[in-house]
Amino acid sequence: MSQQRIISTQLSRRMWLGSSCSAFLSRAIIADDVTPQTKYPRATSGDDRSEPDWNERLTITVGHKDADLVGSTEKVIQAAVDSVARIGGGTVKVLPGIYRLRNAIALSSRVRIVGSGSDSVLIKEPSVVSTIRHDSDWFDQEITLQDDREFRVGDGICIRATNTDNNASIVLKRTLVARSGKRFKLDRPLRENIWQMGKPTASTLFPLLNGEHVSDILIDNIVLDGNKGNNENLDGNHAGCIFLQDCNRITMRNVEAREYNGDGLSWQICHDCVVEECHSHDHTGLGLHPGSGSQRSVMLRNTLERNDIGIFFCWGVRFGLAEKNRIQNNRTFGVSVGHRDTDNIIQNNEITGSGKAGIVFRPERGEGFSGDRNKIIDNKIIDSGLADGVGIDVQGYTSAIDIFRNELRETRGPEKRIGIRLGQHVGGVRIGENQIVGFSSEQVDLRTKTVRETVVSP
Repeated sequence: MSQQRIISTQLSRRMWLGSSCSAFLSRAIIADDVTPQTKYPRATSGDDRSEPDWNERLTITVGHKDADLVGSTEKVIQAAVDSVARIGGGTVKVLPGIYRLRNAIALSSRVRIVGSGSDSVLIKEPSVVSTIRHDSDWFDQEITLQDDREFRVGDGICIRATNTDNNASIVLKRTLVARSGKRFKLDRPLRENIWQMGKPTASTLFPLLNGEHVSDILIDNIVLDGNKGNNENLDGNHAGCIFLQDCNRITMRNVEAREYNGDGLSWQICHDCVVEECHSHDHTGLGLHPGSGSQRSVMLRNTLERNDIGIFFCWGVRFGLAEKNRIQNNRTFGVSVGHRDTDNIIQNNEITGSGKAGIVFRPERGEGFSGDRNKIIDNKIIDSGLADGVGIDVQGYTSAIDIFRNELRETRGPEKRIGIRLGQHVGGVRIGENQIVGFSSEQVDLRTKTVRETVVSP
C-alpha cells in the first residue's frame, strides 16, 4: 500500500471516529430530553444527580455549653464540619456565643453551617507578623521565624515575599502543624522560593470561612467579624470574611460580614453562587466580590455599606444578576464592572452616597477587554461622588450596554455633576426612559463632545 494510501486511510479512520463521537454525543443530548424522568428517586451508589430530598440529615450542635461539641474556637466548629462531612453531609448548628478564630474554618461539600443569628459571632483574633529568618526552597515544607513568641501550632498564616526573578508578589496561605523552637512545619509544601532576598514575612492572616474545590454548601444566619482594627490587610484575592476558590453551588444567606481588613464576601472561579439578604459592611476592600471567571452569580436583597466598593465584578464574571440590593456610602463606587464581565443584569438596586460614581464601567486594557452586553435597568442612583461625581460612568471600549428606566438624582446641588457619562472610545450604548434630576449635565457624550440627553426605544 502506498504511503499516500496509508495516510488517506488513517485520516478516514480519524474522521470516522470523530463523526461517531459527535453522533453519540448528539444522541445522548437528544436522549436526555426524551428519556423518562425520575419520579421516585432512590439513593443509588454513585448517582449524585437523582437522590431523595431527605426529611432529616445529621445535625451536630456546637456551643459553649449544652452542645454535642463544646468549645469557643475554630477547632470545635471544624471538628463538627469534619464529622458531618465524613458521612456525606448534614448541618453544623452554631449555638449562641463568641467564637475566636486562630485559623480558617475549612468548608466541606454538602455541609450546612447555620448560626443563631446575631448571637453567633465568629471573630478573627488579632494578627501578628514575623520576618522569616532563613531561606526555604520551593520544595521545602517548613519555615523559620525571627520572632515566634505569638505563633502557635494550628495557626493559619499568610506568607508574603517577592519573587526575585520577576519582582512578582508571592502570597501563600498555610497552617502551622508542628514546631521545634522557631522552626515550623507547614501543612503543605511551599512550592515557591521563600528567600531572604525577597524579604519574606509570615502573618496570622486567613479568611474566617474558607472553601476550596467544594460544592453544595449553605452558610446561613451567622455573624463574621474580621476585627480589622487589630489585623493587617489581606486582599480579596486571598481572603475575606468568606473566601471561596473553585467552588460550585454555594449559598450565603442572612450572613453579617463586618470589619474585615480586606473583602467581605469573595468568591473566585465559582459558579452558581447565591448571596441573599446578607449585610456586608465596613471592610477596607469590597462588599461583594464575584471574582474572576465566576459564572451565574446571583446577588439578591443584600445591604452593602461603607466598603471601598459595594459590588466588584472582577474578570470574566458572566451571566450574573445583582437585584434589589441597598448599596450605600461606599468610598469609591457602588458597582464596578470591567474586564470581560459580560451578559450581567444590574437592576432594581438602590445605590446612594458613592464616593466617585454610582456605577462604573472600567476602562481596562483597551479594545476587547471591556465589560460588554450588560443591562442597567430600574436602579435608583442618588448623590454620587464629590462636586464632579457621575451617576453612571461608562469608560474604555465598553459596548452593547442598555441603560433604561433608572432614576438618577442629585440632592446636593448640580456643581459639575453628570448623570450619565460616555467615554471617548465607548461603543454602542442604548439609553432611554431614565429620570435624571439635579445634575449640571444630564448626559455627557465624549465621543461626540456633546452634552445632552439621548432617548431611544429599548
